[in-house]
Amino acid sequence: MSRLANSEWDTDPIPLVDGPRHRLPRERSRRRGRATCRALGALAAVAVLAVTAVGWASYRNLSSGITTSQALAGGPASVGGAQNILIMGLDSRLDQHGQPLPQDIYDALHAGDETVGGYNANVLILLHLPGGNGPVSAVSVPRDDYVDLPGCPSGVCKGKIKQAYGLAYQQTLDSTSDSIAQSTREQTAREAGRKAEIATMRRLLGVPIDHFIEVTLGAFFQIAQVVQPITVCLNGDTSDSFSGANFHRGVQQIDAAQAMAFVRQRRDENDQMFTDLDRTRRQQAFIVSLVTALRHGGALSSPSDLRNLLQVAQQNIAVDAGFGLADFVNHAATLSDSALTLYTLPISEFSQDTAGEDVNLVDVQGIRAIVHNVFTTGSPSDTGSASQSRSVPTTLDVVNATDHAGLGTAVERSFGADGLTAGTVTTAERLAEASTIAYGPGAGEAAHLLADRLQLTATASDTVAADTVRLTIGADFPAAQYSTDSATLPTVSAPVTTVDATASGTQAPAPTDLTEMAGAKTPCVK
Repeated sequence: MSRLANSEWDTDPIPLVDGPRHRLPRERSRRRGRATCRALGALAAVAVLAVTAVGWASYRNLSSGITTSQALAGGPASVGGAQNILIMGLDSRLDQHGQPLPQDIYDALHAGDETVGGYNANVLILLHLPGGNGPVSAVSVPRDDYVDLPGCPSGVCKGKIKQAYGLAYQQTLDSTSDSIAQSTREQTAREAGRKAEIATMRRLLGVPIDHFIEVTLGAFFQIAQVVQPITVCLNGDTSDSFSGANFHRGVQQIDAAQAMAFVRQRRDENDQMFTDLDRTRRQQAFIVSLVTALRHGGALSSPSDLRNLLQVAQQNIAVDAGFGLADFVNHAATLSDSALTLYTLPISEFSQDTAGEDVNLVDVQGIRAIVHNVFTTGSPSDTGSASQSRSVPTTLDVVNATDHAGLGTAVERSFGADGLTAGTVTTAERLAEASTIAYGPGAGEAAHLLADRLQLTATASDTVAADTVRLTIGADFPAAQYSTDSATLPTVSAPVTTVDATASGTQAPAPTDLTEMAGAKTPCVK
């Protein structure tokens, strides 16, 4: 099923495809250059920050200009040395400090000026770095996936995943006094947006998020200007007057302005089946091509280009306060032999919400299983899932200690994945204010996974049976996010087909396919 944009003039995006990294100039460049290039190859999805990270070694005084955030404070963490890094690309036409961008950028965007756009997170990529020398993987989440929004920002409990940031941003901005400095109000609102988007991604994917990188619109064009020309490849001719895209089939070199059109295109005048998921795969292909341009171009060895890239990072990037740039570079260097695979998560079908907005309906359990398997085994298949790795399955019992009838059953079905087998659903004798998780012998791993999703604490208990997790739902539980209508409860996940993202013709990816792209060479995409 094909779907066009929500409005005729699509000014929604600007996938901030994430930018570059670089080597140190001259003598130190030769000593660390090889490790840096290996890091580039392994961490294509965080190209923007890598530029800053490597530059940090020789321009330490400049790194202090990058915005840092406390939005991740207190969240669950990965174990075994692994790291999950969330890349958020905002569609704001302002820089990280809320200031307008240079006019040449607005001219190149083909999508309006600073008065257009908002704070939707139009690019959402979760990058997984293994604790050892295993495969590096990244999953892209389609921006219109219709999901639960934790905390119901601005009173919205279910919406497009990209909206979590903007709804929380606006809610906080509206509640902040006008007497406070504009820059302070802006950063306070952005912190709320980051927290909301991170919580939404955690809820959907069911895995910890250890670090995040937020990139605003201006970075993409400015980095592309430094490293152009960039080589891309298309499976067929394509054009779109809205984004300015006009490309021919095959391998070609594009400049920075064309790169904006390449990653923004969400219509094709030659192909009515072009969807927003095809644009997501464009973003991934561009990331791979951008890294190739950085490795083989002159930007990494030019002090002036390096300074320009660092300034771009200062103006347009925010990271969590715990993100250590030096540690990041060192970790990247240890992954020199690791393959990189980029996945685009599937949807179940295109639909519309109650307001008539186009949305992607998704199978939450299926998505969690895919991400869990990719991050733990390097494969989207279920060969390494918790349900098969344990000889005895873990049972989930739910106790409903609220006055919401049917909530226990809804929650049981929602979280009956990743090795959790449906157990009993009971009603508590009295209401509880706080939700709790307790587990018996052998159920610790599953209990902590569930606790990560719900942002609760799991506690061992001798009153819970072996291989059993008991979730007690209290008044603090987000009941509005779980339908108690039995007709709308989640069903068992259907098998998902994994398709090469570069396939064409009758083999071209469908929205319901999980697509994978190797982070090497120049991928040819739709």
